[in-house]
Amino acid sequence: MREKGTIQKEVYLSGVGIHSGEKVDLILKPSSSGEIIFRRTDLSNLELNLDIKKIESKNSINLVSKGCKIQTLEHLMAVLFMSGINSLIVELNGSEIPAMDGSASPFVREIHRAGIRQLPDRQKSIKILQPFVIQEKEASVSFHPDQAFKITYSIEYDHPFIRRQELGLTVNKENFITEIAPARTFGFLKDVPALRAQGLTLGGSLDNAVVLDEIGVISGPLRFPDEFVRHKILDLIGDLSLLAFPLVGHCKADKAGHRLHLKAVRFLLDNPEYWTFE
Repeated sequence: MREKGTIQKEVYLSGVGIHSGEKVDLILKPSSSGEIIFRRTDLSNLELNLDIKKIESKNSINLVSKGCKIQTLEHLMAVLFMSGINSLIVELNGSEIPAMDGSASPFVREIHRAGIRQLPDRQKSIKILQPFVIQEKEASVSFHPDQAFKITYSIEYDHPFIRRQELGLTVNKENFITEIAPARTFGFLKDVPALRAQGLTLGGSLDNAVVLDEIGVISGPLRFPDEFVRHKILDLIGDLSLLAFPLVGHCKADKAGHRLHLKAVRFLLDNPEYWTFE
């Protein structure tokens, strides 16, 4: 078990939502409630509890409740999950967490600058007891027993700059900050018209995503040669935060995405014979 935590002082960030295109102000506030609460200041301070039953996936993880939604939770949630922050008020004046530079590093930087305060309560972990796999066609997410929190992710795209990438690591706070959080979201220029027709990527730009044309990257140099698979690990960690407990086990994903991540998390929570608290 580890101690629960919050931040020592308020954190302010501002940016554009990558899907909504809206400018959003975000304030993170210390809390001792023991849960993460989202507050829409543009909707008379309407409060939404983080509840997996209210989560939907559409190119991101979205909290939908009380007639409103908050989009693109995954990068912020990954940082909170890896930092041991599970008591927080998240205030925003729009419908989406700002994309910042497309990575989780701006959230890491400001949260750790504010400082983390431990709370007196202790938090159990979910420990995987037996393996299982959730599969859809060629994509899969599986969980396996292990003594640490491990992730192995494989991706494959028919693009000369990506092809097949795979990365596995034991994830901890330190290597999350240096090896995973800086990896930016990515997308293909050819997909933009169709996505925008669905009301997605309206705020996407060369400043908040790695953008690829038919032959290469047009948004500047990569931060890692395998930045693409590292970002998928970042997304997966954000989605695993919906477990609401640290994970002791090995999660493997192949050609997956938010929808399959979420399906696997829900299966795990609904089938306690595969895990135990420790």
